[in-house]
Amino acid sequence: MTVPQLSAPLRINPTSWNAGFRYDQAQLRPAPAQLLTVAGQGSIDVDGQLLHEGDMTAQMSLAMVNVEDLLARGGMDLRDVTRLVVHVTDMDAALASYGAITERLDAAGATPPATLVQVARLAVPGMAVEIDATAGR
Repeated sequence: MTVPQLSAPLRINPTSWNAGFRYDQAQLRPAPAQLLTVAGQGSIDVDGQLLHEGDMTAQMSLAMVNVEDLLARGGMDLRDVTRLVVHVTDMDAALASYGAITERLDAAGATPPATLVQVARLAVPGMAVEIDATAGR
């Protein structure tokens, strides 16, 4: 198999079940000149305080705002994300609230490969979601 020369990501989706979650199963991208790794972001304000305890949707939304802020500070946006990992403490609540993530991905025209995983707990008591990302440009 010949690897194509790329100027934009090649979206690889042998099936379509992932489309509703707004992510690609894989992407082939040109090698980035810069790589930005974003540590797990939660529903934390500038003073390090957890906001929206008990509200998965609001926590997802603020976590994404925090991810996007770090991307912007690195000169990137959601279209540059090569890997998105969402850790949640309640999968059912996360699936019901996932629109807080897909709305932001849709607005950016981004479909990064993503993983959604349930964990027993996160580092901050009351935190229900933590999102980390890798981006390249």
